[in-house]
Amino acid sequence: MMEKKWIIKERGDSAVVRQLAERLEISDSLANLMVQRGITTPGEAQAFFYPSLDSLHDPFLMKDMNIAVERLSSAIKKNEKILVYGDYDVDGITAVALVYSFLKEHYSNVDYYIPDRYKEGYGVSFQGLDYASENNCRLIITLDCGIKATEKIQYAKSRGIDVIICDHHYPGDEIPMAHAVLDPKQPGCTYPYKELSGCGVGFKLIHAYSKIHAIPFTEIIQYLDLVAVSIASDIVPITGENRVLAYYGLKQLNESPRTGLREVIREAEIIRTLTIEDVVFRIGPRINAAGRMESGARAVELLISSDPKLAYGISKEIDNYNIERRNVDRLITTEAMRMISEDKRTSNAKTTVLFNPSWKKGVIGIVASRLIETYYRPTVILTESNGFATGSARSVQGYDLYQAIESCSDLLESFGGHMFAAGLTLKKENIRPFAERFEQYVNRTITEDQLQPRIFIDAGLSFSEIDDEFFRVMNQFQPYGPENMAPVFMSRNVFDTGSGRMVGSSGEHLKLELYQEGDPLKILPAIAFNQAHRFEYIRRGEPVDICYSIELNEFRGVRSLQLNIKDIKSARVAAPS
Repeated sequence: MMEKKWIIKERGDSAVVRQLAERLEISDSLANLMVQRGITTPGEAQAFFYPSLDSLHDPFLMKDMNIAVERLSSAIKKNEKILVYGDYDVDGITAVALVYSFLKEHYSNVDYYIPDRYKEGYGVSFQGLDYASENNCRLIITLDCGIKATEKIQYAKSRGIDVIICDHHYPGDEIPMAHAVLDPKQPGCTYPYKELSGCGVGFKLIHAYSKIHAIPFTEIIQYLDLVAVSIASDIVPITGENRVLAYYGLKQLNESPRTGLREVIREAEIIRTLTIEDVVFRIGPRINAAGRMESGARAVELLISSDPKLAYGISKEIDNYNIERRNVDRLITTEAMRMISEDKRTSNAKTTVLFNPSWKKGVIGIVASRLIETYYRPTVILTESNGFATGSARSVQGYDLYQAIESCSDLLESFGGHMFAAGLTLKKENIRPFAERFEQYVNRTITEDQLQPRIFIDAGLSFSEIDDEFFRVMNQFQPYGPENMAPVFMSRNVFDTGSGRMVGSSGEHLKLELYQEGDPLKILPAIAFNQAHRFEYIRRGEPVDICYSIELNEFRGVRSLQLNIKDIKSARVAAPS
């Protein structure tokens, strides 16, 4: 097991922390968490803890929005057929469900299309455009894709089809000649918030259309459950506008989710208040599983359905896909780890690049992430599709994977993505040259520090500070996510009471009862997943330093605070200061 490096964040300015603590009547530790997140005044705290829909930006601040709304309005006025086209992952699926459902409320001549992951691949496809042409669609709205589809958009124009692109990815050197391009990351777009999900950009389009056509904002709030699922699943920052959208979307998910999502929640057996973490690990993977194993269109069908019986049937089907997906990804991960262990060249490598033509394309991104948990280095997993090698790449914390792949662009047919995740396609004969060039580039540019997994700790904390009131205030930092992660604390010189034990199907986890040196009466229950290798040391009564998050545990109707331990170190080894 690779040793993790603990990095303690710098404390906020002590005078600012003290003043904020006094004015809000909270502890210095809680005030410090706020200052670390850029909250330094009671007014900023109010805006952070009580997000307001009134703070959403005017959608017309987005470049081309007025052109997009005019073209959409014209299509509806002329009764032209509209095709809502999205990618096959959660962001694309929720975006299609959102825009299609909204249009269907006001207009009947609308259809949707999700490309087949295996036959068409990512984004706008010629097959999808042919489908649009054959079905007399005069307008296509792309969601979560299209910003790099220069050639495809030209093809659509040649078939007499206008395209409105709604995307949130970085554009290439050339912006497609679409009728309108909505992407806050494109050059010349002065939209104040750049980190919307693809579904978020779709929401902005329907918001703008609603403003022009006097549709009350209260009518489109119902779609925020879909936006929240996209924000959580696409791992975009939960800051600014995304925080507001996620906050109200979670509220909707918990109070009155649409029929399809209600069935997914039931299938996932979530009976408490849903969090972003639940969406990331339990809702999103189920929606994703349809596109990974069969067809993403099935998940759209679920999310647009208002028929409980139909939604129940599809959610069952999708849950089966998810079980199958888990089995397949476990099998491929085992095969991949064997390939790495048998290849002597990989032992000192700074990267992993693996190819197996029989691996299922839909799960190799997950496999890449799993391998990083063990080998912790930039990883590319490839399989065969349509005669090419195609696959997914994942990075380690702080390393720009996209640049590394871009340095090999002459060996690639296509690629896209961002700093931490990317997709790529290349000729099979280029796999070896790519692997060598990729390794050389990463070896030259990555630091030893980036090759060690890190845990970022917000602050040191004494057990005496942890009580229900501390947790109540801290819990208002939700929804958690990138750039507003659940706080992680460190406590030194901690002991188990002697009742600690190994738990789990193969004893891989630890269930502990902990107290801190000098305060034996303050005992806190803790769970440490996949850390059974620390048990012998703890059982001997040795002191340990722990880093952890604080959560609410519910067991047989009783709720109590519990420490979720991220890592354990011997207190006899100097911990980070």
